[in-house]
Amino acid sequence: MNARKTSTTGTSRIRRTALHRTATALAASAAAVSLAACGVVDVGSSAEASPTKGDDITVGVLFPDKETKRYEQFDLPIMKKKIGELTDNKATVQYANADKDPETQIEQLERMVTDKVDIIVVDAVDSKSIASAVETADKAGIPVIAYDRLAQGPIDGYVSFDNELVGQVQGRSLVEKLGDSAANKIVMMNGSTTDPNAAMFKEGALSELGDKVTISETYDTKDWDPVVAKANMEEAVAKLGAGNIDAVYAANDGIAGAVIGVLKASGVSKVPPVTGQDADLDAVQRIVAGDQYMTVYKSFPLEANAAAEMAVAKVQGRSIEFDALAKDSVDSPTTKKIPAQLVPPVALTKKNIADTVIADGIYTVKQICTAEYRADCDALKLN
Repeated sequence: MNARKTSTTGTSRIRRTALHRTATALAASAAAVSLAACGVVDVGSSAEASPTKGDDITVGVLFPDKETKRYEQFDLPIMKKKIGELTDNKATVQYANADKDPETQIEQLERMVTDKVDIIVVDAVDSKSIASAVETADKAGIPVIAYDRLAQGPIDGYVSFDNELVGQVQGRSLVEKLGDSAANKIVMMNGSTTDPNAAMFKEGALSELGDKVTISETYDTKDWDPVVAKANMEEAVAKLGAGNIDAVYAANDGIAGAVIGVLKASGVSKVPPVTGQDADLDAVQRIVAGDQYMTVYKSFPLEANAAAEMAVAKVQGRSIEFDALAKDSVDSPTTKKIPAQLVPPVALTKKNIADTVIADGIYTVKQICTAEYRADCDALKLN
């Protein structure tokens, strides 16, 4: 028997509990099936107790790439600090970055299993291919927490953002900026097909864009690579003409930067609205300058701290299900009812830079308002 699909797009599906702040529930299966017979693990119903350990633990952390600046600039140091606070600074963090290579990440995870770390937090390069390594960890008795992207295999917990809502925020921002008119022609520059989040971003964006705009061209961006995005955008401009593009849905800030570079090189008098995600410093500066319309700010401290708390609790044998550490549950194609913590995203535009990345201490005014952007910052009263 084949495992039932949790979404028509193949993305994971969130099952929200009453504790979650969002009132709208996503669709769950209406049919009762035997998950065991389908080869699908139900984590939520597992009675197996976690091993109890003290503060002297080793936490393995695996990140997918170095181009996404937030990972090593924010997520890793925040996670390390929180793990230290939770373990009286007795814990060790073993870190590796796969630099976009799924095979490298599999080897890194398996090496951590060989090294007998106590728990692994993984942000998967390829959510499907990592499943075999997650299975190896599970057989060795090492729990795995999926971070930011939902990996397949017997995952014990998941910490990320509400990824469909991220896409909704992006799509809604474009519609609000452009107005509700099918005459508005946009280009969709989506993320990597190996990242399940990218499909959810796209799904969320399309739910807002719908028939309110005309989507002239759509591209996927292999490995979230800005070089690929640049080539795709050059193709879109050649097909449509830069003057016929009213806006661009760019799935993240790396893609947004490439898109804006192509549009400027094509000679547009004013860059049309371009979305983004991750609130990279250069993206915030582009927003200040008026080149990028918005980005999605995802509170890295909230996400990284939540992952640290979940990892330490799991290793120390404390429940993480449906409490402050995991208010939700998610289904992957291989595992059901994975305890999850989903952090809400925020649309960042010129209007709320001070209330988001500056207020949270992500960037200082001095970092944003360099000489090149001083006049723009003064106009926004960023001082």
